[in-house]
Amino acid sequence: MNVDLDRGSIGVGMNDQSVKDRLAEDVKTAMRARDQRRVSAIRMLRAAITTMEMSRTDRKDPKYGQPVLETDILAVIQKEIAQKRETIHFAQVGNRTELLEKEQLELDVMQEYLPQQLTREEIRAAVDEIITEVGPQFRAVMPVASQRLKGKADGRMVNEVVKEATS
Repeated sequence: MNVDLDRGSIGVGMNDQSVKDRLAEDVKTAMRARDQRRVSAIRMLRAAITTMEMSRTDRKDPKYGQPVLETDILAVIQKEIAQKRETIHFAQVGNRTELLEKEQLELDVMQEYLPQQLTREEIRAAVDEIITEVGPQFRAVMPVASQRLKGKADGRMVNEVVKEATS
């Protein structure tokens, strides 16, 4: 079975508009609607992107002088989402329902700016293809799967599927 890994590529479902442009428009819309939580989440993303852009002007940065690509912006968004998930986990452990609700809403807003993620079945099909190429050993399959599915699927789900497929 051949899986189209480009389905989740940048720009799909985003009306050929850059993520930064969408964020700028969406923050204005949220401000007009007086949706403070949405405004807060979008501003967090914009601040993280600006920080990454500013780091490119630092001569000490390994990516000094390189242009900022959509993939870089999506990586920043994924990092922010990972931090939100961690905060949600600790809010659950600490039984902090008000924080949990706020963080979950912000996470939902942030996820709107990522390309559509692959389903478990699509990940399994991609992993099966990789197994035919490199063999059924976890240590051989996982790095290839991580590289091919980066940004298109949740890393934890890829890990689970690879474990199932190689055991």
